[in-house]
Amino acid sequence: MNTKTKISLLILMGFLAVTSCGKKETVPADQSTGVNETSTEGEPAPTVTATEENVLIIEGNDQMQFNASELKAAAGKPIKLTLKHVGKIPKEAMGHNLVILQEGTDQTAFALKANDAKATDYIPESEKASIIAHTKLLGGGEEDTIEFTVDKKGSYPFICSFPGHVAMMKGVLIVE
Repeated sequence: MNTKTKISLLILMGFLAVTSCGKKETVPADQSTGVNETSTEGEPAPTVTATEENVLIIEGNDQMQFNASELKAAAGKPIKLTLKHVGKIPKEAMGHNLVILQEGTDQTAFALKANDAKATDYIPESEKASIIAHTKLLGGGEEDTIEFTVDKKGSYPFICSFPGHVAMMKGVLIVE
């Protein structure tokens, strides 16, 4: 292994260590997000269940994590989903989006194609048919709200399509 490769790997490992460790972002008690965050290390992330209006709020942070791995909504009713990037790192280094995929979509294959779609914020044009809805790519402190409807009951995977994030930032939208 040459010196440039060793240095590059060392820098990458250092960056990952810095961004994955540290203080976890919290929401002050007077700014509730409507999600009960009672999980602890090693336990699954909580479920975000829609209210009667199908309003969902999910957060992404600088540790490459969504605060929920499961979202629930009612079929045939408009869904209003808000993604909040509660971290501080800009989108060029730690961008997050939320992409809801059709049932049966290969998430890994989708993410590989997304890696090459920087010009379209990591939403590959060739995979439009696999996408139900997606937010914009966000940096720390930003949020985006999208509205869409899913008529068919089922389990729809969601991911962050920013390069490398799909390994940790994924979950399922359960439409009942």
